[in-house]
Amino acid sequence: MRDLPPLRLTGADILLPGGFAPEPLSIAAGRIVAGGGRDIDLTGYRVLPGIIDLHGDGFERHMAPRRGAVETPAMGLAALDAECGACGITTAMLAQFWSWEGGMRGPDFATALAGALQGADTLTDMQMQLRVETHMLDTLPAMQALVADADIRFVVWNDHLPHKQLAAGARPPRLTGQALKAGRSPDAHEAMLRALHANGPAVMAALAPVARDFTAKGIRMGSHDDHTAADRAKFRALGADICEFPETHAAAEAARSAGEPVIMGAPNVVRGGSHSGKVAAGDLVAAGLVDALVSDYHYPSLARAGVALSARYGWPMAWGLVSAGPARIMGWEDRGHIAPGLRADLVIMDPAGRIEGTIVAGRVSHLSGALAARVLA
Repeated sequence: MRDLPPLRLTGADILLPGGFAPEPLSIAAGRIVAGGGRDIDLTGYRVLPGIIDLHGDGFERHMAPRRGAVETPAMGLAALDAECGACGITTAMLAQFWSWEGGMRGPDFATALAGALQGADTLTDMQMQLRVETHMLDTLPAMQALVADADIRFVVWNDHLPHKQLAAGARPPRLTGQALKAGRSPDAHEAMLRALHANGPAVMAALAPVARDFTAKGIRMGSHDDHTAADRAKFRALGADICEFPETHAAAEAARSAGEPVIMGAPNVVRGGSHSGKVAAGDLVAAGLVDALVSDYHYPSLARAGVALSARYGWPMAWGLVSAGPARIMGWEDRGHIAPGLRADLVIMDPAGRIEGTIVAGRVSHLSGALAARVLA
């Protein structure tokens, strides 16, 4: 795919770190440059840094439009690419499970998706975040091999086992549905869950050398759904210094006190609270405890959250939660804001907050509405 020819975007309000400025913006060879290029009149539009999504699992809908109808990952990535463009997402980390749930969340699919990503020619910069279920101790060597082979740069530790029911000897919830989804009998699935639960006392010791290896290789690590300060401390000891979706104010505060970034879901902001009764992301934003918002299960929520929060906090802070903030967390110095020399990752938004254009490293991934009519006239 070819880059755009050198362009000079004029007439728009450009979101710079200090606020909007009505100045021209030039693009050449996939980068933002000091000047030059063919003029494109964007009067009436805002140009914002491209959205960086560090955790999105909505891609599963593209891979399996119905239960059991799993398409090849490559086919799903093409549709996902189009959705990301329409949502202003220029960098997308696909939050892929390495889980006992099996199916699209199992190790085999994680390996297949990693292979598809390595061979993909998408406009969106797609990468993988690997969500590793902590109690799957027998699979740790295979997981490490995948991280190395696929050059995965972000690993998050998860524990979704129904420990309360398993410890009480009760039948875990949703057992039959989970078993069918994974292609197991309910009895076999329950036996597997109980065996994994029994690994509990050995988990942290088994994860420690794996985590040291990841740290030595510069791989970022986080923990998912920390409920208490003690949860955060436990994973901090592994070197997992990213707090992803803390369930309580106390867990987020513990991360911030230690200088650790906090990631929350944009859908939580848009709907005004957690769908499962956990801490409201908006409350954590108000307390200054959120460094980045992510799409979680709904890609359009990222831009919607940025626009909604801008009315209260201003555009630099609000949009920074979906651009500059994620870039800082990952140490990406080539994206996240608009400045000469950085990637030309841009969102073009109309006055009503609709995204009519998305540019990824100098290539158009989305063009629609009045902007398309203007550009193509």
